[in-house]
Amino acid sequence: MRILVINAGSSSLRYRHFDRAAGVVSLAGRMEGIGGRGGRLLHEVRDGHGNPQRQVSAHHWRDHGEALAFLVKLLAGSGAAVPDAIGHRIVHGGERFSAPAVIDDEVLAALAGLDHLAPLHNPPGIEGIRACRAQFPGVPQVAVFDTAFHHTLAPDAFRYAVSERWYRRHGVRRYGFHGLAHASLVRQAAAWLGKEVTETHLITLHLGNGASACAVAEGRSVDTSMGLTPLEGLVMGSRCGDLDPAVVFHLLRAGVVPDEIEAALNRESGLKGLCGSSDMREVIARAGAGEAVAGLALAIYCRRIRKYIGAYLALLPQVDALVFSGGVGENAAPVRAGALQGLAHLGIVLDAARNDAALNGEVMEIQHRDSALKILVMHAREEEEIARQVEACLGGRGNGRPGV
Repeated sequence: MRILVINAGSSSLRYRHFDRAAGVVSLAGRMEGIGGRGGRLLHEVRDGHGNPQRQVSAHHWRDHGEALAFLVKLLAGSGAAVPDAIGHRIVHGGERFSAPAVIDDEVLAALAGLDHLAPLHNPPGIEGIRACRAQFPGVPQVAVFDTAFHHTLAPDAFRYAVSERWYRRHGVRRYGFHGLAHASLVRQAAAWLGKEVTETHLITLHLGNGASACAVAEGRSVDTSMGLTPLEGLVMGSRCGDLDPAVVFHLLRAGVVPDEIEAALNRESGLKGLCGSSDMREVIARAGAGEAVAGLALAIYCRRIRKYIGAYLALLPQVDALVFSGGVGENAAPVRAGALQGLAHLGIVLDAARNDAALNGEVMEIQHRDSALKILVMHAREEEEIARQVEACLGGRGNGRPGV
């Protein structure tokens, strides 16, 4: 199948065109600044030998519909065939969607009904679906959900200790996110370890501007750090992660309005709140130069990861490997070192020289020879995971377990 993968953000749109039969990506790219004046296209076409040809150019798209119309012309001009199917990343599937879903009017209406669970993330995805339906009439479209991989969580993992009424009426529970990334990591790690997915036990750490941890037993998510929203869990670029809920009431009583609190916890906290920058590269450089606030931010970031590793070691019956991924997880050796510091008594020992090497290839092993667990660094292939799930869904080979 030729599958076009669409990942629509609030002001961006990533795309990738897969020829699954040939096993190649014919083109890929990113549209930035949709709806603004400073739009930019980063486009990559691969020739017959797989060599990329990249171009960067300025553009203006008023909305996602206009961006998709532009993409149709771009596909035609690049020689890419009309896709057999289109896969859309949807951040939140609620409790209804535990696997990919072929999009029809009923599914689209159900997705719109979930906007209250992810008001910043779901609407752009739905807009991308509507635009694709207009631009590619008759082409099957499939919604693939970031929350679906975590539908294997048991009730004692996904329920919060709040009233049953809040859960039933308002959907207050742990959903988890980054499911496509974690599913991709599980599949790749299993292959690297020479195991079946259903035999694989992992702790996966997807660390980027957003960050989450996942405990994986027999290829299934059994716990994850993000909750009702992507705000819970690890320290992130501008999100606080775990926080005493009473902080919100304390600020309300101090006269801070709810919208200001929500914006601050999502966009002005995390590394940015601690030291003024959400860019881990800058934080590491400043910490290395002896700047105290940057050093503290890095220490808090790594301590939170280390805390989750310890918790998941206690939850899992066994662990084959720790897996680092994401822009920070793949590229920030000091973060990996800080997160794993002092864990030798748990059988986790890092090899400093291997850790300092750059990721070159599919997977890098960075554990010391004395380590009981493997420590892997790899790239999460979310778009490939979306394409795989789309093909399985439309081919009738879906098994109700996203990513497995």
